Amino acid sequence: MRRLKVIFGAEAETGLLQIYRWVYDASRDPNGAGRFLDKLIGRCERIGDAPHGERLRHDLEPGLRTVPFERSAVIAYRVEADRVTITNAFYGGRDFEALYQAAGPDDEPAP
Repeated sequence: MRRLKVIFGAEAETGLLQIYRWVYDASRDPNGAGRFLDKLIGRCERIGDAPHGERLRHDLEPGLRTVPFERSAVIAYRVEADRVTITNAFYGGRDFEALYQAAGPDDEPAP
């Protein structure tokens, strides 16, 4: 299988920023928060190597896949013909499933 390009949707960019803030608020260490975010983004980018390898979540949204990251975050994404789109990233105990279930079929979950 060929590697797919990985792009970040607007909600994912917002989610990543929220994760940085959460880690920073918890640690008061901008370098540590930055390192965590860099590792999370790196994991997102590696999804393109095996995009169909993670859990399908049709129960939340048709075609949605999720992957946990370091027991503290969840990456949500879609596989398209020529790319992977990271749709969102959630941190901590955030109930991302409820966010998807509350969104309508054509809506994105709230960041």
